[in-house]
Amino acid sequence: MVSTTKIKSVDFYRKIPRDLTEASLSGAGLSIIAALAMVFLFGMELSTYLAVTTNTSVIVDKSSDGDLLRIDFNVSFPSLSCEFASVDVRDVLGTNRLNLTKTIRKVPIDPHLRATGAEVHSNTGLDLINHGDEDHGDNTYDAIPLTDATFDKFSHHFQILVVNFYAPWCHWSKRLKPSWEKASEITRERYDPETDGRVLLGSVDCTEESELCKRYLYQVLMFFLTSFLLKFNISNEIFRNHIQGYPSIRIFRKGSDLKEDHGHHEHESYHGDRDTESILKMVEELLKPIKKEDHKLALDGKIDNVISSIKKAPVSGGCRIIGYVRAKKVPGEIIISARSRAHSFDASQMNMTHYVSHLSFGKLISERLLTDMKRLMPYFGLSHDRLNGKWFVNEGKFAANVTIEHYLQVVKTEVVSRRFGQEHSVIEEYEYTAHSSVAHGYYYPVAKFHFDLSPMQVLISENPKSFSHFITNVCAIIGGVFTVAGILDSIFQSTVRLVKKKVELGKNI
Repeated sequence: MVSTTKIKSVDFYRKIPRDLTEASLSGAGLSIIAALAMVFLFGMELSTYLAVTTNTSVIVDKSSDGDLLRIDFNVSFPSLSCEFASVDVRDVLGTNRLNLTKTIRKVPIDPHLRATGAEVHSNTGLDLINHGDEDHGDNTYDAIPLTDATFDKFSHHFQILVVNFYAPWCHWSKRLKPSWEKASEITRERYDPETDGRVLLGSVDCTEESELCKRYLYQVLMFFLTSFLLKFNISNEIFRNHIQGYPSIRIFRKGSDLKEDHGHHEHESYHGDRDTESILKMVEELLKPIKKEDHKLALDGKIDNVISSIKKAPVSGGCRIIGYVRAKKVPGEIIISARSRAHSFDASQMNMTHYVSHLSFGKLISERLLTDMKRLMPYFGLSHDRLNGKWFVNEGKFAANVTIEHYLQVVKTEVVSRRFGQEHSVIEEYEYTAHSSVAHGYYYPVAKFHFDLSPMQVLISENPKSFSHFITNVCAIIGGVFTVAGILDSIFQSTVRLVKKKVELGKNI
């Protein structure tokens, strides 16, 4: 058995008897300074250990979210009617998806970008509309022409006023004309305007009665920020809604045409078949709630769901388009425009001015997570919503047929954390740069969002710190400060003794 004496012989920390040591005031002061230095350096080391350090690199995109990219948007068009607003997606591989509706919502808005009604659903049935194309032979029929001077008179006299707003150059207006004129004359025969006074079918030529069409179809738009108009020297006239299609059949009811808070008259739109029989059936359905003892309408033929074809017309000319689309990760574009297979549009009067509330790529990131990441990495997430909160204005006084285009260069950014020797993704986001321009064209004006995804991605890797390294540094701080303080104390004490010895020698001489 090893003796206790031999074990004590390997003691590195041999003790000096307490009665052989001497405390000094200088030593106490140096000890206090050393203790404060240890605490300060320990705090600095702990802060460094807890801080997140990253390494940024650029690598080939290794996305784990598949071949499709989600694009979320919330865009408001003060001059685009929800009746005709369409969202299309195209790409360089030939994908061409038109009028997406499943993931898109359309809400009517007023000039202040406030919602004015319920969500508007696309009229997919327009593609199946029966346009009549009737041959009336030698018979000639007339529709009552309405003008700006006579419109109010007729609308206040008749319980129901059904108006066809048309343009002579419009293909669909030409197809509707014979059926409309015949239905108008038959209606006047069955419901004599002089003795009945319940219904009248009329027509408005929007090329001749432009002010009347602006009043009931276009709606003058005044933006809520007058300073915005003044800042860019923009005339209010450019914000007229010129996006309504021809022909537009509107239904005005006497007593229900009161102006609402937005200041526009309430009326309804007809989206049903356009043959004579269907129009007469629509008139019959409109008159059912309005009793007239000596009139009983009997209309034979097909029974259509006319009521479903009559919908409340948007009381304001704007539309907020909210939703998302999934696009292939190749160069492509989102196109927002006016579209209908049963209407024509006056391209020279269309205005695609819009306000982008939100546009982002990839999965939606919660505000809390994004804020936390920005706190750790201040430069993170600065460009994932580059277009948000911006107006893009078509100043119509310069040119007609103006398309507003946005060119977006999209780069994926991924943050990776390494813990316990394993690597896992913390967050993935897509950031983009944006360049916008206006272009004069010969086709219908649209709003285009071109996007081009980079084949590279930015990889931000977290550099983990070893706990053993932290402990080693702490020990080095404590030991180093203690040792340096001891050396300084020894030097100070030696210097004091040397000075005292010289003083004593000087006295003896």
